[in-house]
Amino acid sequence: MNRRAAAIRLCAVLIPSAHFAVACGGSGGEDSAAVEEKSRLTVVGSSTVAPLMNEIAKRFEAAHPGARIDVQTGGSSRGIADVARGLADIGMVSRDLRPEETATLGGHAIARDGVGVIVHASNPVGELTDRQIVSIFKGEIDRWSDVGGPAGPITVVSKAEGRSTLEVFTEHFKLRSERIRASVVIGDNEQGIKSVAADPLAIGFVSIGAAETSAARGAAIELLALDGVAATSQNVANGRYPLARSLTLVTRGEPQGLARKLIDFARSAAVDDLVRGLSFVPVERDRP
Repeated sequence: MNRRAAAIRLCAVLIPSAHFAVACGGSGGEDSAAVEEKSRLTVVGSSTVAPLMNEIAKRFEAAHPGARIDVQTGGSSRGIADVARGLADIGMVSRDLRPEETATLGGHAIARDGVGVIVHASNPVGELTDRQIVSIFKGEIDRWSDVGGPAGPITVVSKAEGRSTLEVFTEHFKLRSERIRASVVIGDNEQGIKSVAADPLAIGFVSIGAAETSAARGAAIELLALDGVAATSQNVANGRYPLARSLTLVTRGEPQGLARKLIDFARSAAVDDLVRGLSFVPVERDRP
């Protein structure tokens, strides 16, 4: 046995196989791929969280050369399911985790947001009571003139099942999703905003952050007040707005390695400008 063969044999005994190719100067192969894979993360889920996570990922990659973060949408339910099944490293969920989910999943809030009811900007209705909103979405009130609006039938725009925005909305109004009489069913916030902006008789519910951002860019929508409180990110921040939720990153157990670094970064003051730039509210942190 020559010296090189003996050295390789000794190295294989002393060093775990996952690191053998790198530590022993091998050519790579599967072991190199396993090491390289640790620099890549798949983040999947909520369309509310995704625009923020995309911006956070870009900044994180710039500070961590070699790291690659793949952000995909599909709804909060997909985010939870893919993480639970090991198909994604991190899930995005636009609500707090439920008690039964915390047995196997860890939740890490990165911002706060509200769910707001939107109408077309030309609609004179500026506020609806909880009872009126429930009656509209159940189809019991089907004309705008019944609530002080324009002549014509109400177009109800609702979210598809599996979307956390739908879950938060129905829980707040004590409304079962199957009772909603939707004229249009949409997936993400952008679709909801476009649907309402294109129809003067439409009403829907979306992320306040997404609605404020779109309205600032010229979308023809308006957020309605709830319980006399304006639907603004400022009122989400001060706790006055009644329909608020956390934007959460989800992992299976405690995150490790690159996932831990990304989550810590997403919860840090280093991304507060990105959070506010999308009209979300930064997470509260313990004061030193």
